[in-house]
Amino acid sequence: MKYFVYCRKSSEAEDRQVLSIDSQRDELLGKFQRHEGVEIIDVLLEAFSAKAPGRPVFDDMLRRIERGEAEGIITWHPDRLARNSIDGGRIIYLLDRQALKDLKFATFTFENNSQGKFMLSIIFGYSKYYVDNLSENVKRGNRAKVQRGGRPSMAPIGYLNDRSTKTTIPDPDRFPLIRRLFELALTGNYSLRALSRETQKWGLRTVQKKRIGGRYLTVSAVHHILRNPFYAALVVWEGQTHPGAHAPLVTVEEFQRVQDILSGRAKPVIQKRSFPFTGLIRCGECGFMVTAEERTNRYGSAYSYYHCTKRRPNYRCRQPFVPADHLQTMIENEVGRLALPEKYERWADAERQSAAARRDQERSLQTKATEGELEEVERMLSTLLMLRTRETIDDTEFITERQRLQVRKLILKERLHQADNGKDRFEPDRLLISFSNRAIFWLQEGDDEIKQRIVRAVGLNLVLTDKKLSFQARKPFLILSNIVCRSSLCARLYEVRTLYDARDPEMIETIELVKEVIEMMERKSQEKEAA
Repeated sequence: MKYFVYCRKSSEAEDRQVLSIDSQRDELLGKFQRHEGVEIIDVLLEAFSAKAPGRPVFDDMLRRIERGEAEGIITWHPDRLARNSIDGGRIIYLLDRQALKDLKFATFTFENNSQGKFMLSIIFGYSKYYVDNLSENVKRGNRAKVQRGGRPSMAPIGYLNDRSTKTTIPDPDRFPLIRRLFELALTGNYSLRALSRETQKWGLRTVQKKRIGGRYLTVSAVHHILRNPFYAALVVWEGQTHPGAHAPLVTVEEFQRVQDILSGRAKPVIQKRSFPFTGLIRCGECGFMVTAEERTNRYGSAYSYYHCTKRRPNYRCRQPFVPADHLQTMIENEVGRLALPEKYERWADAERQSAAARRDQERSLQTKATEGELEEVERMLSTLLMLRTRETIDDTEFITERQRLQVRKLILKERLHQADNGKDRFEPDRLLISFSNRAIFWLQEGDDEIKQRIVRAVGLNLVLTDKKLSFQARKPFLILSNIVCRSSLCARLYEVRTLYDARDPEMIETIELVKEVIEMMERKSQEKEAA
């Protein structure tokens, strides 16, 4: 009979005590190669976990068996074949169909009959139980360690794992340098690329291990460090944040300040010259970002212009520079197209007021009905208690009915609370129309921060090619474009509200950006009046 020799071992905990693949192969060939009636046609080696289906070598072996290339499998133990119910079922199904006629194990005797297949299924089941139980134990151990302030994974750069105490301790060589990295980031004057260059000047490298490490910090590595809450003595595990027991490298306030700087929410601390549209536009030729700079001509006059950063390796971008006032004009033209006629704003206000009146009336009727039902539930609970006191009903009936009424009472109270704190469904309409009709004025009169926020709110994928700007308007503004009549406006605004209520990501993000701009302009207006 023709056989495949199948040897498997993974690096996970489930196979930690199993012989290496080479040792399995040598043991199996030494034991079965000279057996009478055994013809080994191929030796298959696989370094893959069996706790889930999808092992390529194993799957290919079963396909070859179904094609008739072999009729048996030789392996170290049944758990080398399967540690999950699907692969175990496939083996037994092939035995049932006689496509697979024999299994030979170094540590287990198998006979291809009903009793043998029953025992094999038990061993497969135990192998799956072992993996599941091991996974549960690991997860439980990790949760316990996190609750004690520990970190189940390897310590990040700047810290070391102390094997004797099983705790995380500061790395005496790298801890001060990572602290210095955060200090530079806190100034707001360094880009991630500049921070990476600074760490290279200090000679900061990752921890050298057998095959990896010993390298300078890349831009992405610096970004990962600055985003890691572990440095503020916070351990994030399974979506929850726990206080860490290790020494913090920065305070929580400092860490949050760095997050604001990285996200662009923090105001720059010191900046020689700011440009409103940097970081928003890409070059249409090479795809890299467009930056800006200020120069002085020979007559002493300062001028600003935007141009490609030209950082694409081994490529010479030929895009020309664009004067800052020319780019401003192009952006104003694009934003100006979003403005709606004044009558549309009046129509929207009228529709909003009419709908609000209808909503208030409906809410009043619903509140009265809910309050009446709540009073009825309270009365039924009192009656139920009286019936139990008189022993008219038994404990089981009392507990069941009381639980049902209490659940209903909670639902009704929550409904009343929602009615009292109901959100304004028409707020997206108001914000978008107000922004659309004032954005061009704010863009012309606002400071650099306002200009940048307006462009972020309005468009996506801004591209500059041959001194021409193109961009894709965000979804809400696309919906509100090309309106021809009042009914069309109402239909488009209804679409906006529907997407907003459905928590459409782009719609939510746009409304939040628009709201920030409006609130900023209102604050500036109040500050101006107070002055």
